[in-house]
Amino acid sequence: MCLAVPGRLVRVEKGPLGIPTGAVSFGGITKEVCLAYVPDACVGDYVLVHVGFALGKIGEEEAHEVFRTLRAMNQLGELEAPEP
Repeated sequence: MCLAVPGRLVRVEKGPLGIPTGAVSFGGITKEVCLAYVPDACVGDYVLVHVGFALGKIGEEEAHEVFRTLRAMNQLGELEAPEP
């Protein structure tokens, strides 16, 4: 099954080929993603990310609800910050 995970866009820039890229925060972990499919995304927006590509924008409340559901299902393994 494929799953897109919501995250908050914290940085936007042009990649080496002029394709927009950015840093997306997933509740403690930040990953670099391609923003080619959402070129209008701005810092602070929530985007749905699948295998390194932001596929669309999502509202903040809906993003939090998805995270609550994924956390309840114990499906956030690689996105959780490690315990010190």
